[in-house]
Amino acid sequence: MSALTAKVAEPAPPPPPDARAPKRRGVELTLLAGAVLISVLGHLSVGLATAGHIPPSAARYAAGLAIAALLAHLAVRLGAPYADPLVLPIAFLLNGLGLVLIQRLDATTPARLTAGSQLLWSGLGMALFVLVVAVLRDHRALQRYAYLSVAAALLLMLIPVFFPAVNGAHIWIRFAGLSFQPGEFAKILLAVFFAAYLAANRTALALTGRRLFWKLRLLPGRVLGPILTIWLLSVGVLVLERDLGTSLLFFGLFVIMLFTATGRIGWIAIGLLLAGVGAYAVGTFEPHVHSRVDDWLNPLASIERGEGPGQLAQSLFAFGAGGLLGAGLGQGQSFLIGFAAKSDFVLATAGEELGLAGLAAILLLYGLLVARGFRAGLALRDPFGRLLATGLASIVALQVFVIAGGVTGLIPLTGMAMPFLAQGGSSVVTNWIIVALLVRLSDSARRPEPEPQEAAA
Repeated sequence: MSALTAKVAEPAPPPPPDARAPKRRGVELTLLAGAVLISVLGHLSVGLATAGHIPPSAARYAAGLAIAALLAHLAVRLGAPYADPLVLPIAFLLNGLGLVLIQRLDATTPARLTAGSQLLWSGLGMALFVLVVAVLRDHRALQRYAYLSVAAALLLMLIPVFFPAVNGAHIWIRFAGLSFQPGEFAKILLAVFFAAYLAANRTALALTGRRLFWKLRLLPGRVLGPILTIWLLSVGVLVLERDLGTSLLFFGLFVIMLFTATGRIGWIAIGLLLAGVGAYAVGTFEPHVHSRVDDWLNPLASIERGEGPGQLAQSLFAFGAGGLLGAGLGQGQSFLIGFAAKSDFVLATAGEELGLAGLAAILLLYGLLVARGFRAGLALRDPFGRLLATGLASIVALQVFVIAGGVTGLIPLTGMAMPFLAQGGSSVVTNWIIVALLVRLSDSARRPEPEPQEAAA
């Protein structure tokens, strides 16, 4: 009996010291192979539907995608071995689908071919992805450059004001036949600044201030003043540029990160109230924005006037024609939307030719990418990393909501580019940098704690 008692009371053996969390790099490689296969099949399908034969560049296209995917995978395997295995394949698949849709629209607009340039920009974005993963070994190093980041962001947003407007907005820099949108890079820099400042002042933001009513507190100026000033300056510059979409993006990013840092739901209510007041004022007094609000309220007005359907009306017709399963790649008429079919309204092509099922799959991919970013933020132990992951994931979520809501008639059009899908070099490069940062953050979140002997060493 005593021997049995001693056996029962004996503690369980400790786990082996070499036990580690699974890296899941094999899962990532398998998913990347699937993303490459889907993109190549889409490329072949577009060629067969529009030209009646397999594109002559199919082999080079498939080889290029496979090499790019392999290089990106090797960069993650060597530089961020514990990174989330879903982030890179989702981004690669979305980018591949975007190339397929732009190639399809090029087939019906031979005077405005953009698939080649989009492929080059995608290659540059993937190269920067590899560079960021290889060079940035610890995300906390970005915290030291908070004020440099915000200065660079304000400068990037201010420069386009001195260039001619394009489609009513001062957001582009055109030089020597090339176009560049600096505001795309400013959003990453502002996310770094907001995360660094809020992480350094999170205690004062959460615990100080004079109570106004219920649980809402008025924060002291010395705490809230600097970040509010930076936000007002950035929004003021964007008002000068007449770019409503980016203004909404920066405002939403500011409110979400402030709520994440303080945990006070009152900031969400205040943010929605201020956003509504600002949108009403700009939509009433700014002619460029007012015209978009009118189109949103009555998208069929141009048809009633005998001028033919406008862009929003054509977009709604495209979604309606897609039905459940779509007309098939290369079989739709979304090119009738006009010059913005490959940029602002590329989602309408997906809705018409892939149907509700394909559109839902694309939106689920975006939702999964955002969810993995939030998951990395929740798992991180340092406040700066937690806020930065939340901010970067929120940038993607806000862009998808604003663009998808605009082309479906839920909210007025804003003129932004759908991440990875739409034509736009600045947009695709910026989003690859965001993915690289999410990979680095998820690697830090999933990396196991070092053993006591390793920590001491």
